[in-house]
This record gives sequence, structure tokens and C-alpha cells, in this order.
Amino acid sequence: MLKKDSILPLRNKSMKLVTLILITVLTLATTLGFAQDESAEYLGKRWTSIANKMPSEWYGSNEAKLVAENVLLSQKAIGGWEKNKDFHHRFSESDKANYSSNKNKIGATFDNGATITELKFLAKVYAKIKDDRYKQAFTKGLDYIFAAQYANGGWPQFFPVREGSVAYSGHITYNDYAMVNIMKFLKEIGSDNTAYASLHLSTDTKAKAKKAFDKGIQCFLDTQIIYKGKPAVWCAQHDSITLAPAKARSYELPSFSGSESVGIVQMLMDIANPSKEIVAAVNGAVQWFENNRIEGIKIETETQKDGKKNRIVVEDENARTLWGRFYDLETSTIYFCSRDGIKRNSLAEISDDRRNGYSWYTNSPEKVLKRYPEWLAENKQSTN
Repeated sequence: MLKKDSILPLRNKSMKLVTLILITVLTLATTLGFAQDESAEYLGKRWTSIANKMPSEWYGSNEAKLVAENVLLSQKAIGGWEKNKDFHHRFSESDKANYSSNKNKIGATFDNGATITELKFLAKVYAKIKDDRYKQAFTKGLDYIFAAQYANGGWPQFFPVREGSVAYSGHITYNDYAMVNIMKFLKEIGSDNTAYASLHLSTDTKAKAKKAFDKGIQCFLDTQIIYKGKPAVWCAQHDSITLAPAKARSYELPSFSGSESVGIVQMLMDIANPSKEIVAAVNGAVQWFENNRIEGIKIETETQKDGKKNRIVVEDENARTLWGRFYDLETSTIYFCSRDGIKRNSLAEISDDRRNGYSWYTNSPEKVLKRYPEWLAENKQSTN
């Protein structure tokens, strides 16, 4: 039988052990809770943010590896990716089976940043985790870009082209900066950008990227719309054969684009020692932007009696300068359009879903006009 004084040390040891276990459990629970919070925050981000804007060290994490597995699995056999997919979310077994069985189906695209976003992500992960599969997928995606380019230098929205009611996906696509995004990526590849240094791309690959970029620039010049004998701006999409302004969706008619043209002009302005043709293209576009300003109005959203939101045009002499999304090719006047494809003169005249579900005004040309004087000074010799 244990004496009373011998039991006390045992109790003390037991209490210390229990305390230690409790501390360990609480620490683990806190850690797990933190991880879950982090995971929830991570899942709440947009795919484009995950692919491009995470801290550098994150791309070497286990989370990044799990995302990379999804990106590898979802790559089409031809080399591109589908759009608007949350590749950073957990794939169910059904998702995995679907991606595996549809690898050969049409769906690879450059729309909404697709394919370029996934390639940039793979490059970031490969820089941290030297898994050869990432490099192989990157090379396959780069080859897809080369294969998708038309002989005239343009790129379609989808490659292979979707048929039927979405055959417009075969047009040279400036809409939502699809082609500009491709061109920026190729410029980085061809100019030894450090983001791709770990891939050790061959000299031939870099030269191929530069050649594809140069062809793209020529396509910009060849598709610029001539208005009253002078270079103006571009349509959101151009016919892949005739290069003429082309229709896309029912409310996206052949037109001057006050929005998509901005990215093209900015890219032309980035070219060192521009040719006379490039100078003329920039000057013409800037003049068109100057001539087609919309002053004295702003766009507001009102709440109607039924609680629904509605965009309206309000007069305001102090409002920022605006430009229209689309301008008529014959008159160079702004127009608006419902799904019936009929041009109308005001935002109030079109259907609720197009008035409130589409951007009809933009102030993005301000960026071009703000930079233009500096560009002129930098290229004084070329502009003479």
C-alpha cells in the first residue's frame, strides 16, 4: 500500500501530463483552425488571383501542388484550357472523370484569360517545384498558342473553332483583350523574362515566340479600320479571312470599339523604334479617341420600386470623359443594342438585361491620351 506522501508526487506528475496533453490538443486545434481559415480564404479568391498574385513562396506549397494537379488534369489534349473554371477548388471524382473523358473535345480557348493564365501558373509552380510534368504541360500549351495563330497573325477566340451559333469564335478576337493577352505573354517569352527562366526555354522557342508576336503586330496594322481615308481604331473582332470588322453575339455588331482598341494602341506604343506604319496607326487611333469623346454625362445605378437595380445616364458637367463601347462604322456615332441586334440611340432604349448586364461606356481611352505626349517625345525621330 502506497503511503500518503508517495501519492502526491504521482498526482503532480499526472497533472503535469494532463496539462501537457491539453496544451498539445489546444495548440493542434488552433493550428488546424488557422489552416481551415486560411483554406477558406484561399478558396474564396478568384482563380486568376491564385494563378498570378499569391506570394512567391506559396507556389512551392502543398496547396499549390494540389492545384497544379487539377491544372494538369484539365489541360485539353490539344494543349489549351477551358475558360471560367476554378482550378484551385477541390475536384470531385465526377469532375476528374469529366475532364479525363473530354480531353479531346472542343473547348480550349483564350477567352477571359484562359490558357494564358494556366501557363503563367505552371511557370510559377515549376520555378519552385521541379516536377517535369509542369514543364511538359507548359511546353504543350505554348505549342498550342503557336498552332492556333492564323497565317495573317491573328488568333481566334477558340481553337479549334466552335461551330454553329458560336462560329464567331473563329474571328480574330480583340474582345476582352484576348489577343492582347496572348501577345503580352509571347513578348515575355521572347525577351528572356525572368518569370520563365527556370523552364530553360530553347533559343528556337524564344525566336518562335518573337516571330509570332511580330506577326500579331502586323495583324493589328492590317485590321485597323480606315475611316474617311485615315486610320481609326478596331472592331472587337475581325473576320479571319477578309480582316473586315465582324459580328459576334447578336448585340455585338461590326463597329468601332472604344474599349478593345485601347489595349492594341498601348501595345503599339510599347514598341521601341516604331516603324512609320506603327506611328501612323497610333496617331490615327489617338485622333479618333479625341474626336469621339463623350462629355457631360455619367452612369449611375438607381434602385427601382420593385427593388431591382437599373443603370441610367445622368447629366453632370464635371463628369469624367467617357467613350462608347460601340460606334457605328458609317457615322462614328455611339449606339446601343439589345439581343434583337437593332441599333438604338440611348441606353434607356435597350432591354433591361443588356442595359444592366453589359458595359456600354468606358473611360479606358484616357490611359492612351495621357501617355500620348510622352510617347511622341520618346519617338520624335520616328514621328518626323
